[in-house]
Amino acid sequence: MDIFWFRRDLRINDNTALYNALINGKNIQPIFIFDDNIVEELPYNDARITFIYQQLNSINVELKKHGSSLKIFYGDPYKIFTEILYNNRVNNVYINRDYEPYALERDSSIFELLKDFGGQLKSYKDQVVFEQNEVVKKDGLPYTVFTPFKNKWLEKFRSTKNIIYKNPELKNLVKSNYTFPSMEDLGFEESTIKVPDFDLKVVAKYDETRNFPSLDSTSKIGPHLRFGTVSIREIVENVKDVNSTYLSELIWREFFMQILWHFPKVVKENFRAKYDGIQWRNKEDEFKKWCEGKTGYPLVDAGMRELNATGFMHNRVRMVTASFLCKHLLIDWRWGEAYFAEKLLDYELASNNGNWQWSAGTGCDAAPYFRVFNPSEQIKKFDNKNQYINKWIPELNEFSYPQPMVEHPMARQRAIETYKEGINSVLV
Repeated sequence: MDIFWFRRDLRINDNTALYNALINGKNIQPIFIFDDNIVEELPYNDARITFIYQQLNSINVELKKHGSSLKIFYGDPYKIFTEILYNNRVNNVYINRDYEPYALERDSSIFELLKDFGGQLKSYKDQVVFEQNEVVKKDGLPYTVFTPFKNKWLEKFRSTKNIIYKNPELKNLVKSNYTFPSMEDLGFEESTIKVPDFDLKVVAKYDETRNFPSLDSTSKIGPHLRFGTVSIREIVENVKDVNSTYLSELIWREFFMQILWHFPKVVKENFRAKYDGIQWRNKEDEFKKWCEGKTGYPLVDAGMRELNATGFMHNRVRMVTASFLCKHLLIDWRWGEAYFAEKLLDYELASNNGNWQWSAGTGCDAAPYFRVFNPSEQIKKFDNKNQYINKWIPELNEFSYPQPMVEHPMARQRAIETYKEGINSVLV
């Protein structure tokens, strides 16, 4: 038999590896593995787990219409595949590629395991339009600045057919009727936080409205791209002629993915080594106030409270909160990145890392270290009637709301001096 392994591609339509399995494979058994290397780092009622479970259930319902079913596993993928291979003759395992360091290591071990048993791991591009070395400079080196990457991406896109894989009829599937486990069977509990549906109607005016958090005018597509419940190819096809600013955001996603692929060190290190000498203050009590939305800076606090309550934060506010942590409090960007990774429904390693390093000034194509967002000025520009802030800080005008934990002019000057000293210490 052959296996199709669902991972970050939780859909049937326009699924590249599934398409190839259905066309070329024989007796295909679809599976999904709740990877304990990942899920055991999450709370048992994590909203993303609930979302994944619900998507898998929908897929299973569809498969059952065709006399097949989804086999769910929980555990270490290598051990699970070892057991499968000992008990079954597996010729091919079809997957869509994942570019994160852990996934690359995991898939490499499964590749070798299959080879030992006489099978093959067949992998395909699916979660991006262009991957790895497909958008590089003329000399073959990767881009580290967004605008030239974007221009090359657009040039390549215009000259390449954007293939939408309308999946063939669900034939060639193994006839099976596996019991679909409950969340409790798997050790999970349904989250009270829900992943919202995405809405592409906002795309038409995205460039006009995207910076105003009270308008709630972003598409909410992040989690759906993260877990592959929608096809990036279909989304790009739908928006490419509607709004160039929105398309640019999708290209940013691929820019950060290729940065992660070419420079995996960014997971734990500054992209630009000249910032390695920064002496972060890393005050745990200050970090706690930031996490809880109690800094005394209303836009920062509203953003953190929105994140804690919903698993979402408006993109403009993400920049303000991240800048505040790194520049005003001089807390290592890795602390903030880890907190966002824990909370964000749309958490994706490449984008989270890239955006945090952008905010800290340590990344590729980053905001210069001397750019320090003034949270009060950001309110004047993007929430001047306090509509967003009042939603998340009802006690804004009461004595219970804290005073600013740090004064902006002092914090700005301190950040600039600390960064300068850090750069000079590396150059010496």
